[in-house]
Amino acid sequence: MPFLPVVLWTDGLVYVLLGLMAAFALYASRHEHIRAPWRRVVRARVGVATIVVLGFYVAVGLLDTVHFRLKLPQPAEAGAGVQFAPEVLSLLDLALAGLRERQEKTYSAPFATHLFVKEAIEQPDGSLVRDFPRLDHGGAHLADPARQRGGDIAWRGLKGALQGLLIWALVCAGLIRWIARVRGEPPAKTRSDILAGRTLIPWRTAFVVLGLMLLVSAVAVELSRMYHILGTDKVGEDVFYQTLKSIRTGLLIGTLTTLVMLPAAVMLGIMAGYFRGWVDDIIQYLYTTLNSIPGVLLIAAAILLLQVYMSNHADEFASLVERADLRLLFLVLILGVTSWTGLCRLLRGESLKLREVDFVQASTALGVGHFTLIGRHILPNVMHVVLITLVLDFSGLVLAEAVLSYINIGVDPTMNSWGNMINSARLELARDPVVWWSLAAAFVFMFTLVLAANLFADVVRDAFDPRLRGAQ
Repeated sequence: MPFLPVVLWTDGLVYVLLGLMAAFALYASRHEHIRAPWRRVVRARVGVATIVVLGFYVAVGLLDTVHFRLKLPQPAEAGAGVQFAPEVLSLLDLALAGLRERQEKTYSAPFATHLFVKEAIEQPDGSLVRDFPRLDHGGAHLADPARQRGGDIAWRGLKGALQGLLIWALVCAGLIRWIARVRGEPPAKTRSDILAGRTLIPWRTAFVVLGLMLLVSAVAVELSRMYHILGTDKVGEDVFYQTLKSIRTGLLIGTLTTLVMLPAAVMLGIMAGYFRGWVDDIIQYLYTTLNSIPGVLLIAAAILLLQVYMSNHADEFASLVERADLRLLFLVLILGVTSWTGLCRLLRGESLKLREVDFVQASTALGVGHFTLIGRHILPNVMHVVLITLVLDFSGLVLAEAVLSYINIGVDPTMNSWGNMINSARLELARDPVVWWSLAAAFVFMFTLVLAANLFADVVRDAFDPRLRGAQ
């Protein structure tokens, strides 16, 4: 085998989350009352557009979740064992090998061909001149950057745009044939219906957003082959590579935290509202006490304890990636512990109301057991609250990672994240001229993800809220 698979703690949780999502999709496909709201989501223009955008982010995050160690060249001696490189890589690292390996000396602006700071350059006659030296990789193929750079960028951008349009045309053709087969009609009829907007699912909107995303992606990929399109940081690492690698961190913080907090919030919230009495008093006391502790202080204390443990047991970590992954896992656990109380309160209120409705009272009179009643009547009727809350909380958790990393209690400094990019860029804003591109890149990617998640959350809320459904 040319590689050794490596499963990090967060990778395992992602696989568990994917399994749960697949199980939920299978369950929903067999129950119309769950399938109907999701049909409303995909029939909304905003819902379809945000699904396409979020799909690009999820694809990048999943590529960065498959980790392994590459096989080293084997020595010629007979009987030598198979050896693997100590560096842990992902599929995204292989896809971005050029960006990962092309490292400059220090800062360079987007699409620059020279460093951002002047250095003493030795001339052929031995004299020293203080000037901006050429980059080792960015624009290195140009003989005269001053005259050739603009035309080269325009040509490569046009080439990337044509590639993106070609990919988009092929994907659209495949989707149209598939839709036509499902509808049982000729592809030409399906194509005309999509162009006219006569389909239940707004495929025209989906195709337009897909085309924009593929166009931007293809142009960025083509230009990044020869340029640092978002510049480089203090140690010369490509900012575009850092930004793409940070997608996984943001998605994990937003999704795995929900996996941690969901069981406690659902179980305790329903129990408090259904059983009332001393059970309700204990659960209320528990989340009221937890809410009285400042969340930032609790997270800081937990991270400091973890740092002490990792310093005293450094031999337990085979690589920096595994060390950083443990800190990310610990941060997810702490955020899950501190964020379940809001959903628990909502579910308690819903359960208090549901236990008094007629069909629950009738089930109780017929002798149905408490846990059977909760599973068949209470839980299905509060799932809209669970789904709405989880989707709304996602964007808040993504922003929380940036804030926590900004104050140095977030993910490990060696891990790529938007928070670490902002934290490292804040001191450079005082430079003259300003080094702005790291902050701008993190802001744009994080803003796009959070905006898409918020818009998707609004669509999900409108689809799953029973009061809004009744008004439609």
